[in-house]
Amino acid sequence: MKKLLAVLLAALMLLACCSAFAEEIDADLIAAAKEEGELVVYGSCEEDYLAAAAQHFEELYGIKTQYQRLSTGEVPAKIEEENGNPSADVWFGGTNNPYDDLASKGFLDNSYVPVNAAHLTKDIYKNPDGYWYGIYTGILGFMVNKDELDRMGIEAPQTWDDLLKPEYKGLIWLSNYNTAGTAKLVVNTILQMKGHDEGIKYLVALDKNIQVYTKSGSGPSKNVGTGECVIGIGFLHDGVTQIVDNGYENIQLIIPKDGTTCEIGPVAIFKGAKHPNAAKLFMEYALSPECVNQAANYGSYQFLVLDNATQPQAAIDFGLDPSLVWDGYDFADAAANTAKYVEEVMNALGDAADDRFQTE
Repeated sequence: MKKLLAVLLAALMLLACCSAFAEEIDADLIAAAKEEGELVVYGSCEEDYLAAAAQHFEELYGIKTQYQRLSTGEVPAKIEEENGNPSADVWFGGTNNPYDDLASKGFLDNSYVPVNAAHLTKDIYKNPDGYWYGIYTGILGFMVNKDELDRMGIEAPQTWDDLLKPEYKGLIWLSNYNTAGTAKLVVNTILQMKGHDEGIKYLVALDKNIQVYTKSGSGPSKNVGTGECVIGIGFLHDGVTQIVDNGYENIQLIIPKDGTTCEIGPVAIFKGAKHPNAAKLFMEYALSPECVNQAANYGSYQFLVLDNATQPQAAIDFGLDPSLVWDGYDFADAAANTAKYVEEVMNALGDAADDRFQTE
């Protein structure tokens, strides 16, 4: 009932400010988008939020909006295969590393500068060349099942190095480096914090303690509360979802003491989009409070990166402050080298992890 009331209240607030949002956007763009009449969205955020955002955009403008939820690893593979004839117009949510990879290969369009990008609070929340614009940020960390650790008499890990301890063998879940933007951020984080060669060695050592590599970055978080996963590596707002929405109060959230990084969840237009004006309008919408303020009502508790958005109270209550992340993270290096680094990690792992990498 509490969640239903929150959703209804959010809907009323959205209706009250929709007209103000529409007034800020160029009328010619709105008319051209309505003339196209359709939009196809690939979303890499959680599906409930994706569905709500797409539905609200359709209600707001009368533009038929189709969506498909794909991981941030699946989208580039699909777009590259389509080679300039994309089946979707825009990409919404996920993590920024795969966006950078697609941009470097010429599959994203940077010809439109959204008006609402003026509300971004930091320059790092947009691609330097305008290929994507951020809508939220999330902190990378650990989620642990307190009951299971207590039962086994094991202390919770507090640092990345702690994860290598022998007592954690078979207790850790991480996402698939090939399919999940979350795992790609783990690769970049470790290689940047520890140095390239030592970082590769660390991830090979970590593999010895990992039980499962899930397809999606949120996969570990969804199994911590039940105890199937005892220690999950992922974005801490996914742990908040499990605690607040699903009642798993046995989950503890941990920001690594030796440093961590954050994702930026972007929105971008695919080059060659069949509905370019609808795509531009959706980008404006995605960078507005009308869109991002819905997230917390659908189990997505990331910090928002727009100065006119309302931060989700749950994220604040759990101390998920983006200022706590390592400020030395090199976004440019990640943008240029993620694909190479992932390939190097997979080559270093060899056949040892193949049977644990989930792709479905």
